[in-house]
Amino acid sequence: MSPSVYRRTPAALVALMVVLVGCGSPADSGGRTVEGVPETLRVGLVPNIAPEQQQARYQPFADYLEGDLGVTVELFVAADYAGVVAALASGRIDLAYLGGLTYVQAEAQVSLTPLVSEVDQDTGTTKYLSAVVVRDEAPYTELTDVIQDGATFAFGDVSSTSGSLYPRMMLVEAGAQCHPRDIDQCPPLGRVYFTGGHDAAALAVLGGSADAAGLELRILRRLERDGDVPEGALRVIAQREVEGYPWVMRTALGPAATQRLTAAFTAIDDPALLDLLRAQTYQPVDAGDYDEIRRFGTELGLVEAG
Repeated sequence: MSPSVYRRTPAALVALMVVLVGCGSPADSGGRTVEGVPETLRVGLVPNIAPEQQQARYQPFADYLEGDLGVTVELFVAADYAGVVAALASGRIDLAYLGGLTYVQAEAQVSLTPLVSEVDQDTGTTKYLSAVVVRDEAPYTELTDVIQDGATFAFGDVSSTSGSLYPRMMLVEAGAQCHPRDIDQCPPLGRVYFTGGHDAAALAVLGGSADAAGLELRILRRLERDGDVPEGALRVIAQREVEGYPWVMRTALGPAATQRLTAAFTAIDDPALLDLLRAQTYQPVDAGDYDEIRRFGTELGLVEAG
């Protein structure tokens, strides 16, 4: 994607995607439901890893939902965050796993009900960590060093909570002047750009095309475990807690679906499935849990002011 496209505000990108995806067929089962849940439940996934890997990784989760709910489950992995939002807004999917920022941005396009978020294995709460990383041999010890050096900074997806919003917030708090509208300007950093994902952001730093990057810390740890990033090659110089990824449904499905889907998540007790979902268990959440993300997103130009 060219830099000129990234200069659009994220909300404008989402609106454009809604127009493009809106031509598709809505997700429905001819009105047929099982305890309020559509007989064919279409589930959208945010692309925090390569889309084809994401779908294969989450197939056991789809199998669990089919068994628990008694419905057919289809997985949908968009090319980017905006694609998931657009699919929700057009009715092509019913349920989605979103980053907090993506959920907040989506509220302008479609009425959504947050259901649950995973309890993180490291923090023991629904919060997880956004981090800024540099190469281990880099001279930087804190974020102000990166800024004052006029370095190159890589983000993940423009609508990522831990790969875009919170790193930008940390940069601003450390003295950068990130532009609230022209999102690829963050002086005195020499250059900022969006890689499209946490794994790509980590690899950009590892490969030397960026001096620092913002990403989700637990994804970096997974990359290290999988051997994609040598352990210790990247060093954390800043981090911040973020409210967890919510599973949301289209509010139009109704209260019976809210109750049944929430119950399906909170009933998961298979250790292998919970490990796949990066959870110890699931905890119900509501819209108010994401107020900080709404505020930061509006201040930094990643959410349109209401």
